[in-house]
Amino acid sequence: MALKQIDHGTPEYLKMVNLRDVVLRRPLGLTFDHDELMAEKDDVLIACMDDNEVLGCCILEEVNTLTIRLRQMAVPDNLHNRGIGASIINFAENMARDKGYKLMTMHARDSAIGFYEKFGFQIKGNQFKEVNLPHHVMEKNLC
Repeated sequence: MALKQIDHGTPEYLKMVNLRDVVLRRPLGLTFDHDELMAEKDDVLIACMDDNEVLGCCILEEVNTLTIRLRQMAVPDNLHNRGIGASIINFAENMARDKGYKLMTMHARDSAIGFYEKFGFQIKGNQFKEVNLPHHVMEKNLC
């Protein structure tokens, strides 16, 4: 299992999009559109790879010079509790720190709040709906 930054438009990226589609979008009856995927070309794309397979992923998107947003975190249900998500979070946090960010934020599905709390993320503000699911903003200082 290896964690790495991947490039937009590569075969690895297409596998990452497929994983996100299967885990995050299809269960909600949603799909990605071309413009949405093209908007990711300047983001930091992180994949957990085993041989040529993407086991998990996330995206880091700059909010401002001090804040980065974690989004599209995905690990298939059958691979939960194997340390893949934890490895991705740690890798993403280290990468964000190395790039000089001081705060990581996200829109966490309420069903995932407990997972993110294990890594020091805290709920900020009230619940809201996104993609028809309850979410909360969560944040973590990276300093």
